[in-house]
Amino acid sequence: MKAVLCERLGGPEDLRLVELPDPEPGRDEVVVEVAYAALNFFDTLIIAGRYQTKPDLPFSPGGEFSGRVSAVGAGVEGLAVGDRVAGYLGYGCCREKVVARAEALTLVPEELPLDRAAGIIITYGTTLHALADRGALKTGETLAVLGASGGVGIAAVEIGKLLGARVIACASSAEKLAFARERGADETLDYATEDLKTRLKEMTGGRGVDVVYDPVGGEATEAAVRALAWRGRLLVIGFAAGDIPKLPLNLPMLKGADVRGVFWSEHAKREPAVHRAELARIFDWAADGEISAHVDAVLPLDQTAEAIARIKRREAKGKILVRP
Repeated sequence: MKAVLCERLGGPEDLRLVELPDPEPGRDEVVVEVAYAALNFFDTLIIAGRYQTKPDLPFSPGGEFSGRVSAVGAGVEGLAVGDRVAGYLGYGCCREKVVARAEALTLVPEELPLDRAAGIIITYGTTLHALADRGALKTGETLAVLGASGGVGIAAVEIGKLLGARVIACASSAEKLAFARERGADETLDYATEDLKTRLKEMTGGRGVDVVYDPVGGEATEAAVRALAWRGRLLVIGFAAGDIPKLPLNLPMLKGADVRGVFWSEHAKREPAVHRAELARIFDWAADGEISAHVDAVLPLDQTAEAIARIKRREAKGKILVRP
């Protein structure tokens, strides 16, 4: 089978397409023929050795996928050859076939195309855990989404609306903001041309926002914290800007505010029952068309480097997939 490998840490240009033996399932495992592998911002970090997960070399990028079961190992129940599934592995999905434990897979409803199913688990899983669990977002509250046109950003816009919030989408261009508005954002803010703190305050009548969803980091984080309402919550999702901010702690103190970390993969590992319930909710939403699971582009497997480079350049609007 063909696989994209990271054999040395570096940039997307260092990835190689190679031939590997077809995998065989062990006990409680299945082999899935990959239809689509979905890429995320952390793929730009993991291949450079800058992510908290550091796989042994060589490894394939791509943390999630969709496809059809092609072989079933001993002890597996509830899955059969031909079943349509999606799964989260953390890495290793940019290849023609993957081996996964049966418990790591979710059956894909027939109403949901496999391309849309491929990119649901990480972005929407992270976001539902962030907003409903860590953020305790309530109906009628105001949610500001930074980086609102990216994969997790669009997920936050859509889930924020489903949870009953007023959503302010924040991004760095008119084109990105128009895309977020198409996905349900109530209002938009261009932080390339507008002052983030000042405009968020103005848009809330001076009260401030209840929840900030922040996958960006950098200088935007402090500005967003300064725009929080009393008892507001900053959700720390990631650092797409590249810099991990250092906050003056008097800011959350004076607002009675919280800074809450969101480490979704650890949540999935430590709280599996809650995680499975969240995934069931997300796949139901997707099958019913209540979330878009928008696919920005599908590239062939041999263009995985370009796919990751687009994410690194912050060009993606929604998900970028590769197809073996």
